[in-house]
Amino acid sequence: MTTVLVALHYQNEVMHAAGKIKVGVAEDAADRDALVSNAARLLALARRTGIPVVSVRIAFRPDHADVVQNCAIFRNVVAGKAMIDGSWGAEFHEGLGPRDGEFVVKHSRVNAFYGSQLEEVLRILKADRLIVAGVATNSVVLTTVACAADMGYEVTVIADACSSGNPALHASSLENMKLVADVVDLAAFEASLAAA
Repeated sequence: MTTVLVALHYQNEVMHAAGKIKVGVAEDAADRDALVSNAARLLALARRTGIPVVSVRIAFRPDHADVVQNCAIFRNVVAGKAMIDGSWGAEFHEGLGPRDGEFVVKHSRVNAFYGSQLEEVLRILKADRLIVAGVATNSVVLTTVACAADMGYEVTVIADACSSGNPALHASSLENMKLVADVVDLAAFEASLAAA
């Protein structure tokens, strides 16, 4: 079985206190610091144990002409002039970006598979098991995990390396994903690797 870590939207716009979009992390600085720490630990663990990392980012043209504004999440991106490709906000948060030689996938919808090269990259890596983490739990994580399960991947979600602007939405999304994925914390995932 080939395992791949899919890291979703560890970008400044949703991770940094100065980001324009607050859907990724609640305003609580302690929560933000814990998420950044857990995400960094997860990425380091994957690299240390030979698990390939695929970093997924969302970004749009400066004029947002490529944003399909059919739902609130995308209308909010346009209204906030957020996630502009090449801007600080669309860059990966310090310490959470890809390393040389790792795959980076850009997408423009809620589900990271839709209209992107994610499936192709996972085929290149011969993935059949995905470890998924990112922000926000109730949007890109939830939809990408559901799609991955439909596509036949075994999926594990690292709960404490995910977050939402609303803690209740984070918790309910994790509970919903238990129907299609294993949902564990980082310590349990690390222990499972050590035991293997």
